[in-house]
Amino acid sequence: MNAVATAWARALRAQFSSRMLLLSLLPLMLSLLLWGGLLYAFGQPLFDWLQGLFAEYGWFTSSDSILSTLGLGMLKVMVVPIMAILLLLPLMIASSLLFMGVVAMPAIEGHVSRRQYPKLERKEGGSFVGSVAINLSSVLVFAALWLCTVPLYAVPPVAVLVQAALWGWVTSRVMSYDALAGHASTLERKALMAAHRWPLLAIGMVSGVLGALPGIAWMGGALLSMVLFPFLAVLSAWLYVLIFLFTGLWFQYYCLDALERLRGSGATAPMPA
Repeated sequence: MNAVATAWARALRAQFSSRMLLLSLLPLMLSLLLWGGLLYAFGQPLFDWLQGLFAEYGWFTSSDSILSTLGLGMLKVMVVPIMAILLLLPLMIASSLLFMGVVAMPAIEGHVSRRQYPKLERKEGGSFVGSVAINLSSVLVFAALWLCTVPLYAVPPVAVLVQAALWGWVTSRVMSYDALAGHASTLERKALMAAHRWPLLAIGMVSGVLGALPGIAWMGGALLSMVLFPFLAVLSAWLYVLIFLFTGLWFQYYCLDALERLRGSGATAPMPA
């Protein structure tokens, strides 16, 4: 796992370079425009719809009973905001990942390759269309699975593990493709992603733990005051962009290092990490 640790250290250094910080502004602005507009237009209707849904089906009584059993009775007035957050989080994560994959990853790939791997031959085994396709398909599956796991929040440790696994899967799938699209051939990319699936998944899962922080901050602030809800949504969008930026750098350094070692060895199959 030395290659994983080395890539992490390089990504951490690159994360705070002026170029990378400036790069985070574009997906951030896209996220702010998207979620600012959606929350302004549909935030209150979403709360009203959830309020009516809970009242119609008697879910307030059920949730009050569950929270009281868990010793969390003071949270019963926050059931609707919490549900709104749980519904919006996968969509926010999915949109941030999509913006990063389509907008930022090509720039990250260029930055890393010029600075660290200038002699690595480009074989263009991926494409913009392929990147958009794998991003869209992955985030749709991710969002659907996230919503299916919402009930697991009744058992927080299990929920955290499941969310980290989901994050690991989606980021390893999306960012590995984008990281190798420019330099690896199609065969090299597929072989590397297969041979290094566990290190790539590990990078994704560690990033998944980091990715839980914006949601925790958003939910915690909303519990304190509903006035903070839209502001914390914006803060969460920014944090997601920064986390995805770091994750993209981590994948980029790891994948290009693996590709360089593969070609340097003259092997026909990838070397394990």
